[in-house]
Amino acid sequence: MDREVPPKRIVLVEGESDRTAVRTLAARLGRNLGAEGVEVLPMGGATNIGHFVDQFGPHGLGVPLAGLYDAGEEREFSRALERAGLGSGLDRAGLERLCFFVCVADLEDELIRSLGAAALDVVAAQGELGSFRTFAKQPAHRGEPVDQQLHRFMGTRSGRKNQYARALTTALDLGRVPLPLRALLANVLRPAYVDSNMVECGDSASWNR
Repeated sequence: MDREVPPKRIVLVEGESDRTAVRTLAARLGRNLGAEGVEVLPMGGATNIGHFVDQFGPHGLGVPLAGLYDAGEEREFSRALERAGLGSGLDRAGLERLCFFVCVADLEDELIRSLGAAALDVVAAQGELGSFRTFAKQPAHRGEPVDQQLHRFMGTRSGRKNQYARALTTALDLGRVPLPLRALLANVLRPAYVDSNMVECGDSASWNR
């Protein structure tokens, strides 16, 4: 891991675009995750969660974990954390208590919905509005809502998801940060960045029960 200080917390995310969004938002809040000992690790897919929990969790390096996951991968995360001895019968609320927060589809979808119509302005700023319009006219996508079209468009070229993770997060109104991303940062950046609506979870004390 490339870090400035030994990790105090490891944040597990599915892919590189998720890491980009987390880091970008933290930077907008004036925070340097690496300097604060928060390491954001892309796992290369949810199926790798068990490996990362084994390596860094209570039976590995013993570093407190947090993370984001897609709703469709909830059971995968629950099983991995249960196998590590961090709970049993973990449902969504149980995962939240461990500082793992769900994205309804995925993080890109959360960002697009939070931006609303302004997401098209982001595409225009990237010089790709024409390409998007062409994509949206294709028979397979013509009848889809704009947010779904945008979500699919952002996954059509290598590197585009990462490009838009940064661009969407940069354009985001800080008063409209998607709930899972807000909850994650409210916990891993305590106490200087706290959302009073978020329940505290997964701090180092809870690992010494």
